[in-house]
Amino acid sequence: MTQEAILKQLGYTPNEALFEQLTKIEKNTQGYEKIQKHIVDLHDTLKVDNGYVALSNSKDYFKIKVEAPTSELEQEAFEKIEHFAQKFKVKLEKLPNKATYYIIGFEKEL
Repeated sequence: MTQEAILKQLGYTPNEALFEQLTKIEKNTQGYEKIQKHIVDLHDTLKVDNGYVALSNSKDYFKIKVEAPTSELEQEAFEKIEHFAQKFKVKLEKLPNKATYYIIGFEKEL
């Protein structure tokens, strides 16, 4: 999957700055090539719960953000995120007191 395709599927309009940011994230995410397709799939899955995967502006990782309007939808999104992490052996870092996670990488390579 090309960088342009990934950016478009995550809802970005590709430009040089985003390509540079994505390159840093790819290098920083252990086992990225093994999980890149699953990251895009998770983004699509979370849309119904007002969640999404985005490029983090503060760390060189993808972030998962949940902005669900109800606690039920938020819980549903968290369950989908947990399922994603377990099924594809992805290490996540949850930010304290926020509905946000960082995708650290493929667990087998950490």
